[in-house]
Amino acid sequence: QVQLVESGGGLVQPGGTLRLSCVASGSIFSINTMGWYRQAPGKQRELVATVTSSGSTNYADSVKGRFTISRDNAKNTVYLQMSSLKPEDTAFYFCRYHDTLFRDYWGQGTQVTVSS
Repeated sequence: QVQLVESGGGLVQPGGTLRLSCVASGSIFSINTMGWYRQAPGKQRELVATVTSSGSTNYADSVKGRFTISRDNAKNTVYLQMSSLKPEDTAFYFCRYHDTLFRDYWGQGTQVTVSS
């Protein structure tokens, strides 16, 4: 089992910044992918960004140039630095872990609200 705990969400004004963190614990396999997904009310969950254990990243087009995903393998933590936030970034943000053992886990999520 792998447990994921997200933190860092909150209310921010348009144009502002936030940093989300997700700490993984439990039986973590060294070859894995961690990432962030989001779900706005009435919409499907969508990919925001992912990063593999080797450092390869992938971003949704809507966040490229504004969000940066990174990870600290020693701390089993993935970060999402969000800047130039827009009201349409408002959503519940979920952390995901999956690995080459075909295990797939999600965190409980953290709310991000972008509003003036």
